[in-house]
Amino acid sequence: MVTNNEVSVDEAKILSEKGLHPGDDEWDKLGIARYVTWPRTICSIEGHDINGSPLKGNYIGSNQPMSEGFKTNAVFFKLGFLDKTTVSLGRQFRELLPVIWMKAGAIGSCPSLDTEQLPTMMILSENKFAVLLDENYFSEFEEKVNQDSNIETVFIVTDYEAGYRTMIQNLAVENTYQLYRDYLDNFRINQGRKQT
Repeated sequence: MVTNNEVSVDEAKILSEKGLHPGDDEWDKLGIARYVTWPRTICSIEGHDINGSPLKGNYIGSNQPMSEGFKTNAVFFKLGFLDKTTVSLGRQFRELLPVIWMKAGAIGSCPSLDTEQLPTMMILSENKFAVLLDENYFSEFEEKVNQDSNIETVFIVTDYEAGYRTMIQNLAVENTYQLYRDYLDNFRINQGRKQT
């Protein structure tokens, strides 16, 4: 589900008169995503209303009480615009990681980076994908990927097409993608360039 976080015209006028702007926390917490959509989603999953009271009734076409909720989870992401130049230079990997995780099938919890410095590679067995961020470590990466039968998708950060083609030849995975050029090409609506 995707939604914007707009406030009503009346709320926008009141907030503007207070010197607030979109992006300010006080403004954003009244937006439709944060004030309506997110709480409604959480309440549906957990089986209660915004005050913590159990939901009444059953799900339509079912005998399952709504108060039981769903056996599922949800992750909320804030969409924004990334600078094309810094993406192509590989400087916004941290911001791209949720998109890469979704592209690989959104398996398991979305991984994150806890350190400032980017690793040379990420072997994410529980997420069924791996990322090579520094092609100088390809030999070690290739060995780890081919030893991990859970890895189905590989992303390789390189702008060198011939080098990318050489690297993927011996990888025992279903899907491979070249980043960052492929990011700029693939993540546009109705376009895609899958490389295997």
